[in-house]
Amino acid sequence: MNSIDLTPLYRSSVGFDRLANMLDNASRSETSAATFPPYNIEILDDNRYAVTLAVAGFSDAEIDIQVERGVLLIRGEKEKSGERKFLHQGIANRTFERKFNLADHVNVTAADLCDGLLTISLLKEIPEAMKPQKIAINGAAKSSDVLEHQVSDSKAA
Repeated sequence: MNSIDLTPLYRSSVGFDRLANMLDNASRSETSAATFPPYNIEILDDNRYAVTLAVAGFSDAEIDIQVERGVLLIRGEKEKSGERKFLHQGIANRTFERKFNLADHVNVTAADLCDGLLTISLLKEIPEAMKPQKIAINGAAKSSDVLEHQVSDSKAA
């Protein structure tokens, strides 16, 4: 697989090293990733998302969910319960691990296991300091003050 050249991004941006690492890791993991368990990623509204994994046969005690450094990690490890003999085994009963890179300010709010589907709820919470702020224009200046300022600027030029 060809790598992506991010040189133009680095010329005009600062602090996007994490983005480059995420793209590199994603391209590496896509080629070697297993297809188990299948999953969906849903957009519920502007700030809410859900990741749903099909984990038939797993109990909540056999699934571990962690978030570390912006990566959601879901592991499933099936407990061995004696030797069973199958004529056909179509239900996957193996250990799995899935990773999802989370954008900044996306947090896991809940995880539910129902009918063999594990649903992880995510919420994007932008801090107040990062939200757009409306700046009021101070209307206290007199028009004569503004005019004097413009005249003195034109004389200096």
